[in-house]
Amino acid sequence: MADVLVVTSKVKKFIKEKSEMNTSAETVDVLSKAIERLCQKGIESAKADGRKTVMARDIIIDHI
Repeated sequence: MADVLVVTSKVKKFIKEKSEMNTSAETVDVLSKAIERLCQKGIESAKADGRKTVMARDIIIDHI
């Protein structure tokens, strides 16, 4: 398993407070993988622009 890139307790608390539902461990894994992919795409975008800084404009979220 890759590093967890989200704070598990915060995700579980958010979901519980918003819905009174529990959160499976798989949910945290999926969110971490999604964050990892977003970061990688951001890195690629910054490199393509010749920058050494990933900026907000490099992170494109099209499913929200």
